[in-house]
Amino acid sequence: MDITSLQNPRVKYIVKLRDDKRQRKQDGLMLVEGYDEIQLALASGCKPQTLLSAPELAAPQIDAASAVGAENITVNRAVFEKMSYRDNPDGWLAVFAIPRTSLDDLQLSESPLVIVAEALEKPGNLGAILRTADAARVDALLVCDPRVDIWNPNVVRASRGAVFSVPVVESDNASAWEWLKTRGLRLLAATPSAETPYTEVNLREPLAIAVGTEDEGLTDFWMSRADLRIKIPMMGRVNSLNVSVSTALILYEAVRQRSHPHR
Repeated sequence: MDITSLQNPRVKYIVKLRDDKRQRKQDGLMLVEGYDEIQLALASGCKPQTLLSAPELAAPQIDAASAVGAENITVNRAVFEKMSYRDNPDGWLAVFAIPRTSLDDLQLSESPLVIVAEALEKPGNLGAILRTADAARVDALLVCDPRVDIWNPNVVRASRGAVFSVPVVESDNASAWEWLKTRGLRLLAATPSAETPYTEVNLREPLAIAVGTEDEGLTDFWMSRADLRIKIPMMGRVNSLNVSVSTALILYEAVRQRSHPHR
């Protein structure tokens, strides 16, 4: 199928799916834009329902075998740019079913490392945490009581597709806590008010690291249940780091410690 009109109903639907959380939730569908991001989604086992490309923009080809069964639509540059949510689109856009992963679906390693992110508001922060989680090979990211839609196109973009490579589950606080407790994970709560620096804690054991928003931090639900509260030392006048930066610092201290288990 070829589409050249900006007024085509399919184009209007793609734009609504991009912009409207309710539409995504109602239809159980999400957009993934970008050759690399689509390839990562395919590699994770996800199958697109629709694959759209603009020959004027697209360079590499999506492996047809990986996208078997997908409806293929070709559009012109103007149509693609109307649907796109990137500054410099590469001519690839796909519609995927939203992955449905539950807490019970998660598989943990021998010494698991899990992130608990509470009440995140900004797609960019969630995306950045996902990229770090992928790089550090965490077992799972539990997004608790979120204020941002995990499947917002801007989360997919900010994560560079890591939303497909990291097991991510949206959960309420109570369910997440019960899941952690039954699996014997020690809970660390990151907060500027703590006494213990994160570098002085054993991060080699089965562990969950809880982080909250910059403005409000973690709620009392997580603070009161934490086995230990940890902090990142602050030397300047600003009393908090971006939540994605804080998460990255703690995760990579865990990676460092786990890479040198006897030090």
